[in-house]
Amino acid sequence: MAVGPGRAAGSLLSSFTMAHMEFFNNSQSVQAETIKFVTKLKAQIAAGAIHDSRERCDAPKCHPDTRVAVQDDLYSWITDGDGETDQPKKIKWVTGPAGTGKTAVMGSLSKRCKSGGVLAATFFFASWSASIGRRRKTALVTTIAHQLARYHPDLREEISKVIEADSDIFDKDLHTQMEILVIGPLQKIACRPNRPDLRGAIIIDGVDECEAEQHLDTTTTGYSPPLRTNDQDQLEILEVLQAASSDPSFPFRILVASRPERVFREFFDPETNPTSFAEKLDLHEEYNADADITLFLEAQFSRIRRRYNFPPSWPPPGSIQTLVKNASGQFIYAATVIRYLETDHREPPKALLEAILKMGAKRISNPLKQLDILYSRILESSPDPLLAVRWIRAINLFNFVGESKGSALNINLLLAADPESSAPEYLLGSLHSLIRIPPPSDQATTIYDFYHKSLFDFLKDPDRCGNLYVEAGEIEVFISDGFVRACMKGCDDHSSYPGSFLEFLSSLPKAISISISSAQSKVIPTPASVDWMFMVIAPGIAVSRHVASGVIPFCVI
Repeated sequence: MAVGPGRAAGSLLSSFTMAHMEFFNNSQSVQAETIKFVTKLKAQIAAGAIHDSRERCDAPKCHPDTRVAVQDDLYSWITDGDGETDQPKKIKWVTGPAGTGKTAVMGSLSKRCKSGGVLAATFFFASWSASIGRRRKTALVTTIAHQLARYHPDLREEISKVIEADSDIFDKDLHTQMEILVIGPLQKIACRPNRPDLRGAIIIDGVDECEAEQHLDTTTTGYSPPLRTNDQDQLEILEVLQAASSDPSFPFRILVASRPERVFREFFDPETNPTSFAEKLDLHEEYNADADITLFLEAQFSRIRRRYNFPPSWPPPGSIQTLVKNASGQFIYAATVIRYLETDHREPPKALLEAILKMGAKRISNPLKQLDILYSRILESSPDPLLAVRWIRAINLFNFVGESKGSALNINLLLAADPESSAPEYLLGSLHSLIRIPPPSDQATTIYDFYHKSLFDFLKDPDRCGNLYVEAGEIEVFISDGFVRACMKGCDDHSSYPGSFLEFLSSLPKAISISISSAQSKVIPTPASVDWMFMVIAPGIAVSRHVASGVIPFCVI
């Protein structure tokens, strides 16, 4: 039976429609699978380490019109490379002493690269962060891979395929993760006939702040030294980046920013590492920061004048020049001076500035000396400077517990001899230029935060901080006393603390290796002949209290 032309056309249209629908459905299925595996990857990243993360909203940034030359040079290197050489280097090491503005430059450069469409990935380490992912190497490669998957759809497709093929990749070492999650997908794309142009920057800041990741040694009992050192993990990161950059399919430029610590000096030294794979840029030696610091101070003093209605003649002539000389190229000094002047004190900003200028009257060769003098003056403005230092050192430890547990409220409840008092504000109220203190309404959910790691470099060096030095053992005693005091109160009245604090309390012994040996004078064995009251005050902590004496032995269970 013959088929008419209309029926044949209809059959052809139907076949086309079915084929189109099948293609559409397959495309949707592939897209859904890609999203599924990219979502799986996202669960393994350190989101707070990305340049524009919520955690970094208060991170240092370059003031407008400052650090222009170094940013221009770095941006040009990212986009144009080493035009004068046949073997361009794909890694540049940006270094400089503490306070020279490395993180601010990297943060501002990241923003500029993103605006220019050439930012592939970022990772900002921070040893003071409450996010463990920013303090360790564990999430470095996964965080980079996740950003690369968002950088280009071809990368997203290939990265999702390798995650589907190897579900154990997140448990592998950094070298393996880099090979499978980054290099493998790049090699696949490089073989395509119409491969995309995947240029851009991977910016990694603060690698010197990466802490060693420790694993449990089951072969020993009792105390054993750390299995890894910070230097070993930092060196591993550098080796992984070097290996990646040496692959012909790797198209990105890598910026590594750190202090000039030994492991970095040796790794990037052409004599020690003769492959000559990287360039070095020293912010302190190659760029004169004085003009930028002057510009920053002029802008900040203009703002303070408007705020307090000071006359145009303030600050007095020569003041800015003195501060620039005191800074010795360190932006952190200038930024701390401004924060100090703006903090609510009993003295007005004019008097505070006059005192700072008098401190810098003598010429001092050590570039850190003026910063040390400034830190000392600020800390000594507390009613009890040594107790304030103990709080600051303890808070720095508590931040490692995690943001949800180490909140300002929980720390106050633990450290204050009388939790209902205003001790934290009394002790730390004049130190807002060093530490971010959340308002009372936010303290249950917000952590204490610090402006710069150099404060702890100062506090941990007895030669620099002098009479403000507190031994690490004293911090342990301070924490232990608060721990015992909280346990006693919890035993007296279980409802006296919020649940979040009890959870925080139970996490302390394991989280920061708190030493309770310092509290042994308060702890005695449990005799069978007397009456004891036993109570679990929090998950993991059981307290026994002697009914007559009030002495409490406690154990972590």
